[in-house]
Amino acid sequence: MSTAVDDDLWSAIGDPTRRRMLDLLLSEGSGTATSLSERLPVTRQAVAKHLAVLDRVGLVHAATAGREKHFRVDETRLARAAAQLEEVGSSWDSRLQRIKRLAESIEKQRRESQNEQ
Repeated sequence: MSTAVDDDLWSAIGDPTRRRMLDLLLSEGSGTATSLSERLPVTRQAVAKHLAVLDRVGLVHAATAGREKHFRVDETRLARAAAQLEEVGSSWDSRLQRIKRLAESIEKQRRESQNEQ
């Protein structure tokens, strides 16, 4: 099965502040820009911008309660992101194994050539 890699998704997840926000939202169930900013070394406005990025790629969804938006992680979307990461990792493992075999073959040929001389 080939999972298409979503560059926007990985760009969003690539930011350490956004990953920390996802961790906090997962552990607490939900959060607001204000509650998250109290736990992160960034302003409430910065948190709101980060949440907008996460919302745009579908990793979080907001529900309005009074004057605040409560954000929750979309666990299905996060699971798809994890599956993408697993597939990319497996693909790179295979590539690295081929490179290793090639390098070992070249090294073996080099040693045999030196022994013949």
